Amino acid sequence: MSDAAYSVAADELKQFIEQYEHLEAEKKDITEQQKDVMSEAKARGYDTKVMKKIIAMRKRDKNDLAEEEAIMDIYKAALGMI
Repeated sequence: MSDAAYSVAADELKQFIEQYEHLEAEKKDITEQQKDVMSEAKARGYDTKVMKKIIAMRKRDKNDLAEEEAIMDIYKAALGMI
């Protein structure tokens, strides 16, 4: 490999690595912001464990979620929980 090609490849590699590191830093900042939001919600009396479950549910397909809830109800009824 020529010196020029090596230099170009090294520069490109360095750009990819720096871009990735920048994204990692942004991800860390976002995670901290999410923690701050949950801390504020908890300070105002909200149950953050339940909030996190609701957030996870909102990400899921509505049909899959409805099916899971129906099965959960059947199982609860079978165990005398409802």
